[in-house]
Amino acid sequence: MNTLLRLTTLLSLLILAVPSLALTDEPAKPAPESQPAAEAEFQDPLRLILPPIIYAIPGIETSVYFDNVSLTINPGNYVFDVHCNRGHLQQERWTYTPDEKEIGDYKFKLNVLDQNNKIIASQESRLRVVPTAAGKDKPTSLLMIGDSLTHNSVYPRHVFELSEKFQGPKLKLIGSHNPSNEANVRHEGYGGWTAVRFATHFKENARQGNYRERGSPFLYADEYGKPQLDFPRYCKEFNDGNAPDLVTIFLGPNDVYSATDESIEERTDTMVKHLDILVKMIHDFNPKTKIGFMLPVPPAASQDAFGTTNGRQQTRWQYKRNQHYVAERMLKHYGGKEAEQIYLVPTHLNLDCVHNYPAKRVPWNSHTTEETLRQNNAVHPASNGYLQIGDSVFSWIKEVSR
Repeated sequence: MNTLLRLTTLLSLLILAVPSLALTDEPAKPAPESQPAAEAEFQDPLRLILPPIIYAIPGIETSVYFDNVSLTINPGNYVFDVHCNRGHLQQERWTYTPDEKEIGDYKFKLNVLDQNNKIIASQESRLRVVPTAAGKDKPTSLLMIGDSLTHNSVYPRHVFELSEKFQGPKLKLIGSHNPSNEANVRHEGYGGWTAVRFATHFKENARQGNYRERGSPFLYADEYGKPQLDFPRYCKEFNDGNAPDLVTIFLGPNDVYSATDESIEERTDTMVKHLDILVKMIHDFNPKTKIGFMLPVPPAASQDAFGTTNGRQQTRWQYKRNQHYVAERMLKHYGGKEAEQIYLVPTHLNLDCVHNYPAKRVPWNSHTTEETLRQNNAVHPASNGYLQIGDSVFSWIKEVSR
């Protein structure tokens, strides 16, 4: 009995000495799962959308406007800090005009800090300076597909002019649409059009007549009268039967303009589904054709712009949320597919949405003659904005023409 009593006493002392062995009515709690260091440190509330590569060529300014790559009502509430041994960090952007001695790749990192000087978001990219001589005098056919931003013809014309100024590639712009009546500026850009329309909308008067009444230029009636996407036939009409060397696709505003937070995912799903149809159409004819998806550009910087156009049916913040979501999806869906001849053209980076959208001087109100400058177009840049878009496209063209 004395031995049993000593064993019982010893066991009680061990339980008291080791709390983890103490009896309890509560079930044991599992150990918390460890978070990856990066995820624990940065939840990225600003949803940064840097592309994998930022293209630049000597003699052309390349910029990253911070409002364009972050989702926040007021970027002025944060500090944007770029770590790159090229370029200049300014209040609203990082900007850089390289020279020929700077050809090559450079690390590019964007940190965002709050008022406590704490990094709350961070993302890396790569700055690639492409030689001016890339694609020199190389014959290259280019098909541009888009909506009103392409219909305007300013950035297609600028791209063509840059190809002549920088001695190549020697561009031939192909297309059935020539709204500016310029022999060298052709494309398939139509105001109000969507990815769905290019992939599915059939009319007998496609490729001619009023563009608002046309069907997709790529749809033809087969021998049974059924509409079919027929890219070889299109190329026979407009590129001597050859597949284009390059295709750019610049869509998004009409696909998601009126979307809400509740409908944006479904609307973007529909858009991407039909973009994939266009990719298949192009690559079924020639898998070597390089397709550049131009990431949708942000809207004008002010709500004023949305109060004077169709924007009366939308707020600037909601549309920016929609545009940002589409850019995120395209980065995820089409990123890393260069081996499949699919590229991302970071047109969203290099657009000054404060100064390069249309604006007009108007009185502050009806009882004063004092005037202010108010933006008056929500999603269509001014000519200088289109030139920035063209700079981004041409820098990509130089890269893929090497």
